[in-house]
Amino acid sequence: EQAPPAGSAPAAQAPAPAAPAAAAAGGAAATAEAKQIFETRCFTCHGANGAGDGPASAGLTPPPRNFQDPAWQASVTDEHIRQIIQYGGAAVGKSPAMPGNPDLMSKPEVVDALRALVRGLAKASGS
Repeated sequence: EQAPPAGSAPAAQAPAPAAPAAAAAGGAAATAEAKQIFETRCFTCHGANGAGDGPASAGLTPPPRNFQDPAWQASVTDEHIRQIIQYGGAAVGKSPAMPGNPDLMSKPEVVDALRALVRGLAKASGS
């Protein structure tokens, strides 16, 4: 019998694409979890579209942040948004009514997905 042709050797490299696929799956899972968190925790005050008009926003002083505001979006860093998500408003000199999410401390990929969601709300608003 003959040895396989040289062109058939790359079959050993086939598993390599699994790493990006696994990362993509992890990213998709983090994005799905972030969306679920926004819809259950953040929506209450910030509203479904992040305009600060959620059902619990009426009695809050100061009012919840409007994530659609381009001036605010331009004024904050991604790290600032991550800090607020994890530690709450008081940790960054803002309203203590904005609670932290200590359960997300061990989930940086979910925090990043929430940050991306918040950033995306400005684009979604057409502003």
